[in-house]
Amino acid sequence: MGGRIGLYPGTFDPITNGHLDIIQRATHLVDHLVVAVASNAGKGPLFTSAERVELVKAELGMIKLPVGVTIEVKSFDTLLVNFANVVGAETIIRGLRAVSDFEYEFQMAGMNSRIASNIETVFLMSSERCQFISSRFVKEIGRLGGDISSFVSPRVMEHLHQKFSAGF
Repeated sequence: MGGRIGLYPGTFDPITNGHLDIIQRATHLVDHLVVAVASNAGKGPLFTSAERVELVKAELGMIKLPVGVTIEVKSFDTLLVNFANVVGAETIIRGLRAVSDFEYEFQMAGMNSRIASNIETVFLMSSERCQFISSRFVKEIGRLGGDISSFVSPRVMEHLHQKFSAGF
């Protein structure tokens, strides 16, 4: 695969409008974007890895790709920079919502750079309308019966309601 390959990793539990905003904007920076769904069992995800991959794939239909840009979704359960090398990514794209995100992301970018100096990390600031959206808050609000319709798509909202009604 030719051109600039970018990797946008995350747990995506679930994928939110904030994630979609970063994905949309990242497609203007690369020729091919790999949305990498981390297994991240340590975070105790609500959705299985396979469910999250399918939800992300379904949501990508909302993304308007620039001419010539391609996008794919893959799951991974290895060191991020190793996975980036496997898919040929030269760039890791990370979204920042607030200053509080920066310290963690800055440390992670530094560690990744020490392990794989051939891979650059690019930070995209969340759009103003998405700065406060987090998967954790979406799940908490949804579990307690709050309105999450402005944070996730109707498809994701339905999947969340199914999980919550099943006792998760």
